[in-house]
Amino acid sequence: MAFIITSPCKDEKSAECVEVCPVECIEEGEDMFYIDPDICIDCGACEAVCPVEAIYHEDDVPEEENEYIELNRKFFQE
Repeated sequence: MAFIITSPCKDEKSAECVEVCPVECIEEGEDMFYIDPDICIDCGACEAVCPVEAIYHEDDVPEEENEYIELNRKFFQE
């Protein structure tokens, strides 16, 4: 399982998460950041520093944000 960045990040892009990620699995997209599920080591460092509380463990993503699980995966497939 990986961490997922959800809608509060959209158009925010503060980047604290990128700075603390020990495996550099967070990449900037056009309007938000994304976490590569194949590289994420589930350390939680990104979740702790997110100023807009947009990052959740995949199992804890709120139901209304579930589309972001697939959006994160698709970002790294392209």
